[in-house]
Amino acid sequence: MTGHLPHPLRSDARDNRELILDAARAAFAAEGLEVPMREIARRAGVGPATLYRRFPTKQDLVTEAFTEQLQACHVIVNEGLAAPDPWLGFCLVIEKICELHARNRGFTAAFMSSYPGAVNFAADREWALRSIAQLARRAKDAGRLRADFVVDDLILILMANGGIRAVSTAAAVAASRRFAALAIQAFQASAERLPLPPAAPLAPAVLIT
Repeated sequence: MTGHLPHPLRSDARDNRELILDAARAAFAAEGLEVPMREIARRAGVGPATLYRRFPTKQDLVTEAFTEQLQACHVIVNEGLAAPDPWLGFCLVIEKICELHARNRGFTAAFMSSYPGAVNFAADREWALRSIAQLARRAKDAGRLRADFVVDDLILILMANGGIRAVSTAAAVAASRRFAALAIQAFQASAERLPLPPAAPLAPAVLIT
């Protein structure tokens, strides 16, 4: 009896999928969501047909590529909600959400509805905003958050934070921390002011004389 040996796979489907996701994550983080699908396939070392077989639409790829960031967003918001002091919880959410977005340009665009057809993003975004609104009400009741704060102010902060352009990821994160500190001071009900984090080099350089 002659046994039939399994044919070795030329390219494992799971490996192809991870190659595509790794390439997409790197491209979206550095360049945003405008990177073409064919360019992602090229960077992943696979053909366009393979990419589209795994991810039929760019929405599918974007949603899958940012699964970890969405999970991190949930952790951050839940950490803020669990804080005994609602103002400190609110500040924590602002600081960490801004840093999360500063590390990945594409995630900001996806989270802010650039791909409204990605249902997972819409559901997670609505949950996060509702939860932060709840935390904001508690901070207002404690007299720490200014009474006229609305959730749209947080969206404005994320849009502005997404515009940070720096010479490196580390510089972008440092600039985001300073920006978050400025935002928190603006939201604070009292006139108390804490020192800001250090400034970071941005691109292009702008000198104020």
